[in-house]
Amino acid sequence: MIEMTIDSIRVSLMNYQRVVILREKGTNRYLPIWIGPAEADAIAVKLQNVELSRPLTHDLLQSVISTLGASVDYVVVTGLKEDTFYANLALSIDGDKLDIDSRPSDALALAVRVGAPIYADETVLEKAGIMLDEESGKAVPEGKVDEQELKGLSAYKDFINTLDLEDFKKRRS
Repeated sequence: MIEMTIDSIRVSLMNYQRVVILREKGTNRYLPIWIGPAEADAIAVKLQNVELSRPLTHDLLQSVISTLGASVDYVVVTGLKEDTFYANLALSIDGDKLDIDSRPSDALALAVRVGAPIYADETVLEKAGIMLDEESGKAVPEGKVDEQELKGLSAYKDFINTLDLEDFKKRRS
């Protein structure tokens, strides 16, 4: 597992979908993941410390986990198949460890609420990770997939090619 941080949330100019950009700690390798607008807002609200009068769904989930005596140890993006990312919540309760299947967007929204570490499986980064070309500021896919997997990831690769990451270079300088 590779530790990641949430670098930013963006809107794709291609289809106006939200994208959370995870960055591998200590490197310029990124993992963009499509997410829904509600989940993007839930993550952004917490990252920007916006106070809301009522709890969002992920605040409720945090409260339920805590009330049941469990804690979130970490979240991990575990897989990618045919443009769909998969994740798990790693919970502890009464000395037991539980892995709970989750959409990555929900796992990330929960992680930012509880301060849990975020990880990605190396195989996911090998398939969908992108490097930032330091000179051009452009994304360079580093995916290592066979022809069959590449067909299933075609929409993802098309999306990567539309990303303009020039401001990533500016922020890292």
